[in-house]
Amino acid sequence: MTKIFRLPDLGEGLTEAALIRWLVAPGDTVRVDQPIAEVETAKSVVELPSPYAGTVAALHGAEGDTLQVGSALLEVDPVAVEAVDVEKEAYRQEEQAGSGNVLIGYGTSGHSGGTRRRKPARTPLAASAALPAPTGPVAVRSPIVRRLARAEGLDLHTIPATGADGAVTRGDVLRALSVRQPAPSGEPAGSGELIAGLAVARREPLGMLRKTVGAKLSRSRAEIPEATVWVDVDATDLWTLRAGMAVDGKSPSLTAILARFVLLALDAYPILGGRLSDDGTELIEFAGVNLGVATDTPRGLMVPVVRNAHRLTIAELDAELRRVAESARSGASSPDELTGSTFTLNNYGAFGVDGSAAIINHPEVAILGVGRMLERPWVVDGEIVPRRIVQLSLVFDHRVCDGGYASGFLRMIVDAIEHPAQLYRRL
Repeated sequence: MTKIFRLPDLGEGLTEAALIRWLVAPGDTVRVDQPIAEVETAKSVVELPSPYAGTVAALHGAEGDTLQVGSALLEVDPVAVEAVDVEKEAYRQEEQAGSGNVLIGYGTSGHSGGTRRRKPARTPLAASAALPAPTGPVAVRSPIVRRLARAEGLDLHTIPATGADGAVTRGDVLRALSVRQPAPSGEPAGSGELIAGLAVARREPLGMLRKTVGAKLSRSRAEIPEATVWVDVDATDLWTLRAGMAVDGKSPSLTAILARFVLLALDAYPILGGRLSDDGTELIEFAGVNLGVATDTPRGLMVPVVRNAHRLTIAELDAELRRVAESARSGASSPDELTGSTFTLNNYGAFGVDGSAAIINHPEVAILGVGRMLERPWVVDGEIVPRRIVQLSLVFDHRVCDGGYASGFLRMIVDAIEHPAQLYRRL
């Protein structure tokens, strides 16, 4: 009698997932904890490991389908599994290398598993003649890279790898796309569909993350009467102090230092780290801060969370911010790492811009944006001198406080940036 593996509870209120691709086919042999499919939730891309060993009897759902938690995913005939020969196991490990994290509660052992039929590859679009022909297994550490190459019709074997460990990176795929041969003159570049007289290159459905982000931002704009205050700040002393904070030749990031300033200010202005009740009749304040940090990833904007950030030193904040950001970029964040923030810091200066009309991360009530720190002419003691200037922008929910309270919070951060030595011992 076959055993049915159903889409597991993905945590944090997630009720559905998009099936990106199957990693097995009917007739394949699988072992316990062997990845059998890649799925995309509103939070991350993960591999689903099989809880059963045996032979795949049936697959439920096609790639691209949206599946509900609890729906049948895979049927396995639980027969004894013989050892897999070394060559096939090596190929399987290479094929699955680095393609996602395992769901908690469904096995945490290494990827041990059986054979699988290799699906026919899509016919790749023409690539540069300079690209080498396939020579053997290809290493890819990210499911996002595989998905991008697959969506663009590129064969990963033809893409020169520049990763430190010989892996194909997202940048490698984008470079391959940039040198791809264009369609012959006079032929439509896409499907032949025309809109407003232009050929449609392609249509791509919004992914689970993009749809979720869109819904959340729309709700934020629709429900929150937001207001904005901003100020230009002389960050020259902070810029200089940061260099002197180096330990073993490594200084903390500017984001970590600014995050510490934000946490100190939230201690004095806790309303901006709270939230309104669902019915809007109560203001909920918290004994601490879960700090969200807006992060650009291959899947789009994500907000990984540093929990209980108020308890961390500047060095601990720096390490944790780096960890959660890297986890989000690699697609390895757990749902718990992407939810529950009570205040968000958005350092868009990393993109080379000075300001932004940020949208509050619902259900929070405020978000602080930080532009680039750039040398500009500045008046000091009646003389124009070059100084490091940064623009801060605070967007807040006008229902919870007025401009005076919000400005007081912002001024406290400004004072910390302009006179960081006074707070150095508290960092």
